[in-house]
Amino acid sequence: MSTRTWEGLSIPAAGTYNLDVAHTNIGFVVKHMMVSKVRGKFDSFAGSVTIAENPLESSAQLTIQADSIDTGVADRNGHLRSDDFLAAEKFPEITFQSTRVVGHSGDEFTVAGDLTIRDVTKEVELTVEYGGAGTNPYGQEVWGFSIKTEFDREEFGLTWNAALETGGVLVGKVVKIEIEGEANPA
Repeated sequence: MSTRTWEGLSIPAAGTYNLDVAHTNIGFVVKHMMVSKVRGKFDSFAGSVTIAENPLESSAQLTIQADSIDTGVADRNGHLRSDDFLAAEKFPEITFQSTRVVGHSGDEFTVAGDLTIRDVTKEVELTVEYGGAGTNPYGQEVWGFSIKTEFDREEFGLTWNAALETGGVLVGKVVKIEIEGEANPA
């Protein structure tokens, strides 16, 4: 892979890289009934990262198809696609567009950007861990990353909930996003 050394890291050369959807997982976690966690993922998405000559000026964008949500339970998936949550027919895409790299320490970067869900846009910060670069056995250049963030779903209009007889609510407010992935030259 065409790499360069920057602040002790071996990073990809400047250029645009597309997410490798076969090797990327966009997952989420939400509390259920205040006692456990429901995990899910999105199956249809596309995105890219443009690494600048100065890596701190790099940018990224991601588009997720809202109706591709999958928690492993058909009824729950249908409810999450409905107007109670994602309203996937009215708002088919969830998007993220980076606005700036806030800072970094070693292989960890903090990236700020605009997350849009249901036509509501809010700034979020992502913690991005750079995983390294290499060439796979088929000669394709790849580099890897792990991303984490969390946000209050109600700020995006995802306010449906149900009170529990024992106190508390059915669905937690905080959504944790966990992305593991790879990117290849565009």
